Amino acid sequence: MSKDLNRRDFLSKGSAGAAALGTLRALGHPERALGANNRVRVAICGIHGRGNDHLENYAKIENAQIAALCDVDEGVLSKRLAQMDKMGLPKPVTYTDVRKLLEDKSIDAISIATPNHWHSLMAIWACQAGKDVYVEKPCSHNIWEGQQLVKASQRYNRIVQHGTQIRSATAAREMVQKLKNGLIGETYMARGLCYKWRDTIGRAPIEPVPEGVNYDLWTGPAPVHPFTQNRFHYNWHWNWTYGNGDLGNQGVHQVDVARWGMGLTFPNKVSAMGGHFMFDDDQQTPNDLNCSFEFDLPDGKRRLITFEVRHWITNHEAQIGTPALGTPERKKAPGQTKLGPSAGSHNTVGDIFYGSNGYVSTGDEDAVTYVTWLGRDQDQQPSVKGGAENAHFKNFIDCVASRNKADLNAPIEEGHISCALMHLANASYRLGRTLNFDSETQQVIGDEEANKLLRDGDRGYRKPFTIPHDV
Repeated sequence: MSKDLNRRDFLSKGSAGAAALGTLRALGHPERALGANNRVRVAICGIHGRGNDHLENYAKIENAQIAALCDVDEGVLSKRLAQMDKMGLPKPVTYTDVRKLLEDKSIDAISIATPNHWHSLMAIWACQAGKDVYVEKPCSHNIWEGQQLVKASQRYNRIVQHGTQIRSATAAREMVQKLKNGLIGETYMARGLCYKWRDTIGRAPIEPVPEGVNYDLWTGPAPVHPFTQNRFHYNWHWNWTYGNGDLGNQGVHQVDVARWGMGLTFPNKVSAMGGHFMFDDDQQTPNDLNCSFEFDLPDGKRRLITFEVRHWITNHEAQIGTPALGTPERKKAPGQTKLGPSAGSHNTVGDIFYGSNGYVSTGDEDAVTYVTWLGRDQDQQPSVKGGAENAHFKNFIDCVASRNKADLNAPIEEGHISCALMHLANASYRLGRTLNFDSETQQVIGDEEANKLLRDGDRGYRKPFTIPHDV
């Protein structure tokens, strides 16, 4: 292969070009030195919602520089440039096409906060182009994508952090260690809860693509559908073509914590049932879902993880969603006489672990806290607090600088397993049956329809935005 190969020609051809660049790097291209002042130069991809959180977090990290922004919406790009200027940050380079961004040799890492259907493809391309990756949860739109991303991260020796930031929370890390040390005896079961006050999304009419939006790039690997607001900002979560429902949106955090705390990997059996209740709207994914994951251990014992999505009005459980677990106290609205049964927020998002000598509950996100009840009398122990968000981004940047994958709090291998549980539960729900899973082959046993759903989401890939088979 000639040494004067044109980098632009490779990447402009999509996945094939990225694969060729990845091969060049795998054949011995040295690691590039970090940018000015030993800062990691980061490009943020997808900056409308969660990507704005990425921006604000990297801005707080001394050895990180936001060197580029990438978004298909020129209006969002303009807004974030003005925001960065107001924050006193250096002006970044901007892109609408990630393939052009990946040509930039000065970029060390990309941080992905696009819709789910872009996560794996963008991350794989980045690995092939020699970039390290922070990829939001879920790292994949189906199990096969996750497998390919893990392979790419390993082949090209990339630092890849999954956006399950609770793994960097000091309280959560302490809780998991104490569970392993027998805090509540033998931990036999965990429950993940995602009770969120989700209103109807209504029905959105077909309309022209907004000015300044490259809808073809937004659609990427997915089939092209007429533009509606319910297929665009945020509400894409509730459409199977792009999202994975609230199990893949919020719930994957709680599935990940449950699996982490139990010390488990892939399940042997998965079953899920639920539905889209109460609202008549464009949402395709369930707003109520009950999932069960069974695990057979080598010593003959069995373990269980359950997970539930519940929308609209609900109760709190084990103090999750109340001030006791870090949720700010709600105040009465003008004219309101009482707050009702919910003393904290409307949401109940967290995990509960059950053992032979008690149980532990933990909350979510930056206010991660855990509370323990021990013995038959359920004596409550003092709560322990410790946040997560910025520490997770800093952990990623530190590992990019050190090149030590072992120090990652949420390596992509772990992220893939947790996302696989999510994909299996969604497939069980959509097919209406229990799935038996082989963890060695990562295939559903005796169910080709399920395996097809877990490979391409029952929608295929649109060229040139295809997941490489040989990463």
